[in-house]
Amino acid sequence: MVTSLPNLLTLSRIAVIPIVVGLFYVDGDGARWAAWALFSLAAITDWFDGYVARSMNLVSTFGRFLDPIADKLLVVAVLFMLAAFDRISQVSFLPALVIVLREILVSGLREFLAEVRVGMPVSRLAKWKTGIQMVAIPVLLVGDAATFMPTRQIGEVGLWVAAILTLITGWDYLQSGMRHIRANPVPK
Repeated sequence: MVTSLPNLLTLSRIAVIPIVVGLFYVDGDGARWAAWALFSLAAITDWFDGYVARSMNLVSTFGRFLDPIADKLLVVAVLFMLAAFDRISQVSFLPALVIVLREILVSGLREFLAEVRVGMPVSRLAKWKTGIQMVAIPVLLVGDAATFMPTRQIGEVGLWVAAILTLITGWDYLQSGMRHIRANPVPK
């Protein structure tokens, strides 16, 4: 059912993407704080929709399909914009790229594994990666508008930590996926 609360929260994360992206084109600290608030709210809905779905037994096929896509779309769009608008240093393009590539890898693995009817549960370490990433990115969004702390440095350190966890969890998922790929060769 598309209209359940968890599904609406997931859809809201997708709906906020063009607004956050558009705020990159608006000058001033207000736009940065607005992007921070919208992304932070979206990150909270990511946790909240899963909690509500499980606690109220509202887990749906639509939600299980769309939730990880919404997360990836939001994160990838904002990482691209941070890079495009020089809101991260050039050296931090690397962890941003690692995060984006891992998201593509895991999505591909999940798609293949779904075809052979194998689930790939999210690991505890992957949840930590997501949590750190969902804190680092809004810190980078607010950037220089927060004059009371070195937000860019804090955000970039968080991005690097998330990227390291991304490599570890991506490798774990790849290893698990490869076992199933080898076990399910294409018929000749």
